Parts: sequence; structure tokens; C-alpha cells
Amino acid sequence: MDTRVLGRTGRSVGVIGLGCWQLGGDWGDVSSDTALTVLEAAVDAGVTFLDTADVYGDGRSEKLVGEFLASRPSSGLTVATKMGRRADPHTPEEYTLDHYREWTDRSRANLGVDTLDVVQLHCPPTPVFHRESTYDDLDTLVDEGRIAAYGVSVETVDEALAAIARPHVATVQIILNIFRRKPLDAVLPAAAEAGVGIIARVPLASGLLSGKYDLSTQFAASDHRNFNRHGESFDVGETFAGVPYEVGVAAAQDVAALTPEGATTAQLALRWIIDQPGVSVVIPGARNAAQAQGNAAAASLAPLPASTLDTLKAIYDGQVAEHVADRW
Repeated sequence: MDTRVLGRTGRSVGVIGLGCWQLGGDWGDVSSDTALTVLEAAVDAGVTFLDTADVYGDGRSEKLVGEFLASRPSSGLTVATKMGRRADPHTPEEYTLDHYREWTDRSRANLGVDTLDVVQLHCPPTPVFHRESTYDDLDTLVDEGRIAAYGVSVETVDEALAAIARPHVATVQIILNIFRRKPLDAVLPAAAEAGVGIIARVPLASGLLSGKYDLSTQFAASDHRNFNRHGESFDVGETFAGVPYEVGVAAAQDVAALTPEGATTAQLALRWIIDQPGVSVVIPGARNAAQAQGNAAAASLAPLPASTLDTLKAIYDGQVAEHVADRW
């Protein structure tokens, strides 16, 4: 798999990583054995970057990743986790150095490491991005050896740009996919100029861009695609990339018609992201080994032809943009 430098971390990572939210929860039931099988399949297929968070299953995802790391001590993996969503209440005042120490110590224990490779603030309240103390405190964690580098996970373009302007922010994680294109205009160019890595999340619009869903598809009660369609539990942009389900199903069917022979629609969607200048790594999730292997194989797909890119843009402009372009 092709590799790219992950921003200011200086680490080389495969262009396709693995998002590990589903190993913790909110995507239906994934057993521990299945989770470990997914991790094995992804890494064996060339994945070298894993993304998790301390709130995924209240630490379950981190613990499973830690168990896998212990079984592959020489794997050379880079693991990024996130902190901040444990804050209760979830207000700017909770983002303090003492809490950062508490949260990172918990993640270090869960992952079984002395120093966390990358820690990202997990979509904190917007004012947190604009405080000098935020970055001073994160620098302190680096100085103390708790973390090697830090970044942010954002909901909006403006939050991303605020973080990119800070000298020690290594990475920005942002939603980017065929249905969520706004980061292309300002965020990716700014990150490239600053040497900040871009981690593209929700790359398949919560599975919509697999082309497999229709209006009759059912999701488990424990799946956020059931319980968060209107932002009931967290930002609606994290579920189907904020696209109304009926709109997304129709648009995804048009995307699926463009799938190259021998490839899957999910691979087409991932290839589109990889080819965007400034992207370091894309982090699709997987609930079984076949999905993990299929996602990794997207790195071998040829770049999409101009005619496909033009049609994808037309699908976005004609069906999707009005629902998402001005929101994030």
C-alpha cells in the first residue's frame, strides 16, 4: 500500500487506515473475536494506521486495539486515539490540563502503551479551538511523555482552519467524502501549506456510499444509523454524513452506476478521497474481515477518470449540496 507522511507527526502511514468506532459500539453488535479478526485482516492487507477514541464503547475499542498491539509487538502501527467526549458536562470549562492527564492516562492503560502516538481533541466545543491554553496544555502532555503528537477532530471547516493555524497541531480529522466536499475548498490547501496531516473520516457516509442500502434497509437499535438520524445523540453530520437518508440512498445509487469493472462502489468512494491533494489517510470502518480487506484494496484501484469525477460532482451539486454545503 502506498504511504504518506502523517503531517507533523513525521510518521509514514498507509493511505487507507481503519476506523475503530464500530469495534466499541454504536454500529450494532461486534463481538470481541470479530473485532480482533477485523484488525488482523486490515493489518495483513497493508493497513498501518488505526483510529479509535476513549468513548468508543467506553474504552472497549481502545482495549481491543491494545490487545491486538500486544499480539503484534513489531507491527510498526500508528494508533491515534481521541479525548474530550468523556467531559460531563460537555462544556469548554471541562477541557483542562488535569482532565487531559486523566483521559490520556486512561487511554494509555487501555492501549497498553507508555506514550500515545497521536491524541486528538474529540470534536470539542468550538471555543476550545480558539484558546491559547488548549495548545499550551497539549504541549505539556508532549513534554511529559504522555503523548508523542496531537491533533484535533472537527465538525466544521472553521474549526479545522483555527487548528491548522497553530504551530504544533500535527493532524486534523474531518468528514470528507463524495457527499461532503466543503473541506476541499480551504481546509485541504491550508493543511498542505502548513504541513498538517488530514485524516478523512466518515468516508463512506456511514455505508451509504457502499451502494448497498435502499429504503427498506433496517439498522439495529444500537446502531447510530437508527438512533441518530436527526442528531438525537450527537452531531447529525456523523450519521450518513448529514445527508437525509432518502436523499442519500438515491444519490448513492447514481454513484454506484459509475463503479469500475472489478471494483466495488465503496472502493470507488475511497479512491476519490485518496486522490484529493492534501489527504494523508482515510479511515473507513469495517465490521468483518471481508470489509476490511475490500477497503484496503481500494489503494490499488486506478485513479478515477475525469468523466467519472465530473459525474460525481454533478451528483453532489444536483442532489446533495443543498443539504450539507452550508452546515459544516
